[in-house]
Amino acid sequence: MHADRSTVEPAPSQTPGQLKLIPSPLRPNCQAGQRIFQWVGVNTPPPQVIDNPVIRLLSNFAAENSLHDSKSYGAGLRKYHIFCDIFSVREAERLPASFAVLHSFAIWAATNPDFLPPSIAGSTPFEPVAVSTVRSYLAGIRAWHFAQGWPDPLSDNDHERINFSLRGLLKACGPRKKPLRPPVTPGMLWALKTTLNLNDPFDACVWAIATAAFWGMMRFGEVTVKSRAEFDPAKHLRRCDANFGKDLDGVEYIKLDLRSAKTAKNGEIQNIILTGGGDLSAIDALRNLAKVVPAGPSDPMFSWKDKNEEIRPMVKARALERINSIISAWGWGTAFGHSFRIGGASHYLAMKVDPEIVRLAGRWKSLAYEAYIRAFEQIASRHLGPATQAAAGRPSSTGSGV
Repeated sequence: MHADRSTVEPAPSQTPGQLKLIPSPLRPNCQAGQRIFQWVGVNTPPPQVIDNPVIRLLSNFAAENSLHDSKSYGAGLRKYHIFCDIFSVREAERLPASFAVLHSFAIWAATNPDFLPPSIAGSTPFEPVAVSTVRSYLAGIRAWHFAQGWPDPLSDNDHERINFSLRGLLKACGPRKKPLRPPVTPGMLWALKTTLNLNDPFDACVWAIATAAFWGMMRFGEVTVKSRAEFDPAKHLRRCDANFGKDLDGVEYIKLDLRSAKTAKNGEIQNIILTGGGDLSAIDALRNLAKVVPAGPSDPMFSWKDKNEEIRPMVKARALERINSIISAWGWGTAFGHSFRIGGASHYLAMKVDPEIVRLAGRWKSLAYEAYIRAFEQIASRHLGPATQAAAGRPSSTGSGV
C-alpha cells in the first residue's frame, strides 16, 4: 500500500452490494472458481518445482484439484481487489500481499459504516460482511497465493493480530444480520398470473418458476441458473425430471427429481412434490409451459424460447427482474429468490399444516423426518393439496396480499 495515503482520494461511495471491480488484463473475466488460477500479479514467484514440463503439468493439476471450494475463494479474491482499487494498493503490493495490506482489508471488509462518525467514514465505500465471511475471504487469498506460487502471506501471529481486530469490531458493531426476506404471498401470485402473458414463452416460464418455488418451497437456485452457460444437465432440473402420478387418494401430483441440492449428499436425489389444482396450481403452470415451450427430455425444465426458437434456461436475475416489475407495480416491495420458499412455508403454516410436514416437504433436514420421506409422496395431497391452496384467495382491492 502507498506509504503516504493522505493524498489518495477514495472512490465515491456506492450502494452496498454494488461495488464494482476495475477491469484489468491481470484479472480476466472468468467463473469465480477459476479466479485463483487465472488472476495473476505482476511479480514473478520463485520456482515451485524443477524446470520440467511433466512436473510443471503435475504441479498445476495438483493445485487445481486440491481446493474444496474455489468458487467461494473467488468471491473473496474479487472483494480483495475491490478493496485494493478503492485504497490505491499498487499491483506489485497485491501479490504477494503484506500483513499490513491484508490486515487493512480484513478490518475494512468487516466494518459497518453505520457505526462510524460521518467525519471518519467520509465518502469511503464500504460493503460489510460477517466476520466469519472475512475469514473465508482470507482463506481464499491464501489459496490464491499458493496457486500462483507464493508462500502463505500470513504467519500464525499475523492471524492472531487480525482476529484481535475482528473481535474488537464485532464487539463494537455487533454481529451483522442479513435483512429479513419478505415472503411472497398467494395474493402476489395472483398479481403475477393476471399480469403475465401465459402464452408468451418467457412469461410462461416465469409463471412455472413462481408456482413451483412457492408451492414446492424450492430454493430459487433450484429453478433458475446464474447464467445461461452454467446450466448443467447433471445438476439442474430437466424436462425428464418431472413425473406425473396419483397418490393413494387419487389426487394428481408431480414429482420433481432434483439431483443436486444444498442439503443433499453427493449422488442423493431429492424429491419435490407439487399437488393440487386451483387457479394458482404449479401442475397447471408446468403443463402450460410444456405446451408453450416444447422441449426435449434433456432440455432445462424451466426454459423458454428466444426469437430464434432456441431453448434457453431461465436466468435468475432475469426472472426476478420480471417478477419485481409486476409486484412493484401492484404496490408491493421487492421480492428475493428466497421469498418464494419462505412464502410457501409461511402460507402452509398459516393454514395450520403440521410444521413437521412443512419441514419434510421443504426438505429442511431433521432425523425425525427421514422415516417419512418414502411415504410422503403417497399422502402429499392430504397435507398440501387443494384444501390448503384454495385458501389462497384473490388479492384484496387494497393490494395487501392474502
